[in-house]
Amino acid sequence: MSKPQIRPATGAQFSRILGVGGYRPVRVIPNAEVLEWIDSSDEWIRTRSGIAERRWAGPEETVAEMSVQAAGKAIAQAGISPDQIGGVIVATVSHLKQTPAIATEIAERLGAGKAPAFDISAACAGFGYGLGLADGMIRGGNAEYVLVIGVERLSDLTDQSDRSTAFIFGDGAGAAIVGPSDTPGIGKVIWGSDGSQSNVISQTHAWDTAFAKPDAVNGAGEEARWPALRMEGQAVFRWAVWEMAKVAQQALDAAGITADQLGAFIPHQANMRITDAMIKALKLPDTVPVARDISETGNTSAASIPLAMERMLESGEARSGDLALIIGFGAGLVYAAAVVTLP
Repeated sequence: MSKPQIRPATGAQFSRILGVGGYRPVRVIPNAEVLEWIDSSDEWIRTRSGIAERRWAGPEETVAEMSVQAAGKAIAQAGISPDQIGGVIVATVSHLKQTPAIATEIAERLGAGKAPAFDISAACAGFGYGLGLADGMIRGGNAEYVLVIGVERLSDLTDQSDRSTAFIFGDGAGAAIVGPSDTPGIGKVIWGSDGSQSNVISQTHAWDTAFAKPDAVNGAGEEARWPALRMEGQAVFRWAVWEMAKVAQQALDAAGITADQLGAFIPHQANMRITDAMIKALKLPDTVPVARDISETGNTSAASIPLAMERMLESGEARSGDLALIIGFGAGLVYAAAVVTLP
């Protein structure tokens, strides 16, 4: 007698992004305001990063609220109802509550409360990681539609006295609905990590030491201080320029696409100089539009790619159906790149 076998799950042959949406906080922080915190200049900030201003969230613009706003736009664009969502993936490093996952609150507020919902911590590669997971869930038969959100309130983790990082980070949320497709809409995700360099972008200290009290007897412990983000800028720049251009090329090769066939290049909005160096390394034609959302939004980590994607589509820089190369890279060090069809 043969052993019983598990019935295999069956899913869609392909998946694609069906809708995208973003939320940008109301408050604008121009470089002039940053110069009240650090000894620098507008020219230095623009030359070093390409940033002219960034958005910082107010008290009501929580991680959940920004996510709900962005997701609502993506759901509407995809033309589905929230109860059709079979998974909610939230990429963030700035939801400050350890548990429960903020994805569960977001799912409930959207009307997708029965969907599996979870957070992932993959820093600036988080949106790419989320797309890879969503693609696998849909083609594996575990969901028909998956909501992927990248959201950050990095202002909560910014040390305004740190001259090397105070001008970099911004807040916001970007969301995408991924669903079934008759044709390939998400290429192979080239993702990975290099933990040997985990120290070059990191939180200053762990939460368990954030509020440690000095020991009156032996002086052990530290005064309570809020953790912040620290970055070794030159090390990150070198890694991003030399290694991430290779990863981006691998994503193109895996998708069977050449640079001149792209309708857009949407890199993580980390630094304008990094973007320019990658363009040169990839030999990207001048005819390919490049996302430069960082100039007005700052570095929003996991939210930067969907926010930049939405802006390019709304402005007409990129068009629905175009092929776009996306790549995210950051703390970990982690990375994820893929060629996608724009919604």
